[in-house]
Amino acid sequence: MSLIERVPALAPFRIRSFRFQWPADLLASWAFEMEGVILGWFVLVATESVLALALFGSLQFLGTLISPLFGMAGDRFGNRNLLCLMRATYVMVALALMVLFLTGLASPVPVFVLATVIGLVRPSDITMRNLLVGETMPSDYLMRAMGVSRTTADSARIVGALSGAALVAALGSGMAYVAVCAVYATSLALTFGVGTRRVRVLGEVPMHGAPLQSLKEGFLYVWSTPVVRAVMLLAFLVNFAAYPLVGSLLAYVARNIYGLDQTGLGWLIACFASGALLGSIVVSTHGARIRPARTMVACTLAWFTFNLVFSWVEHPLLGEAVLFAAGLVQSFCMVPMAVIILRVTAPAFRGRVMGVRMLAVYGLPLGLLLSGPLVAYAGFAATGSLYSLVGIGFTLLIAVRWRQELWHATAPANLK
Repeated sequence: MSLIERVPALAPFRIRSFRFQWPADLLASWAFEMEGVILGWFVLVATESVLALALFGSLQFLGTLISPLFGMAGDRFGNRNLLCLMRATYVMVALALMVLFLTGLASPVPVFVLATVIGLVRPSDITMRNLLVGETMPSDYLMRAMGVSRTTADSARIVGALSGAALVAALGSGMAYVAVCAVYATSLALTFGVGTRRVRVLGEVPMHGAPLQSLKEGFLYVWSTPVVRAVMLLAFLVNFAAYPLVGSLLAYVARNIYGLDQTGLGWLIACFASGALLGSIVVSTHGARIRPARTMVACTLAWFTFNLVFSWVEHPLLGEAVLFAAGLVQSFCMVPMAVIILRVTAPAFRGRVMGVRMLAVYGLPLGLLLSGPLVAYAGFAATGSLYSLVGIGFTLLIAVRWRQELWHATAPANLK
């Protein structure tokens, strides 16, 4: 028997399209992380401002507001075609940044302009990935495929962060961007091999009606389905209060609290991502033993608790250990969250609900924009404590308000 036949988690790779999509997504995620380290460090050094760093980080998620429109465009022109166009945009922007760095013309203004362009497109990349998996994957492979697909972002954050920092330290930002362009171009080439034939999930029916009416129906479905509404609120909460502390603000922690360089920042990012990757693997291989909604709530509380501890840690090694633990429980929060949405959402609404789910990511730029002034005024420890305590409080409120849907063992969201 082949390796794919012996290992159930690798079953999605029996589908030819997925054998192209997985490495394409992996390389795109790798390039995202390399860019994040290179540009985040450049903005912090060039401006000496945590406010500018927070603004730059928030621009990366500007496109979450229009992600449902990308979903509808995919319905019109084909999700594979749209994803290829998006990844061609990444290549063009990366080429422009490469020229700026190689010629010595890089400055905060053009970097922010180009970051705005990429920020309008990149947030919808994950939506397109998920929709393509849904289109090309038989229903009995869908859950495993979603779990395997998530490992692209977790593993790439480790490799991308470390390689991006190492390339900048060894070769400078210009030559590092040559590598970024090459990775993006390879990802685009592989994306052309992704299948376009629709394999419908059992019970799914074609979507009819005007695009705006269909989008409205998706919002109404989310609001009228209690468990989906609870999951959406929790998704917004973790994006607003949890991810800023372990995302763009890590550059501030590395430089201003730990006294580290780009390589040190890469290790901080990699520690969180290593925990997330381990968590994703454990959930994917042993997911049948957990109750998704209970696990999601408990691990969200644990995540905010680790963030609270991290806010006060001033030693790099201890901070890396706490980040690893936070990344681990983060996966036990986010993977079950995706499983719940797929499990309880009616097939006919699944695509639209996924589009609405991406809007919850807009909590991240909002959290970043608010955190910048707070860190400048009160410091990282106080800001991190405030965010973590707010997160714990609202998680408990959501768990109590929707306890029937999220905590009862017999609830559909808790079926093993």
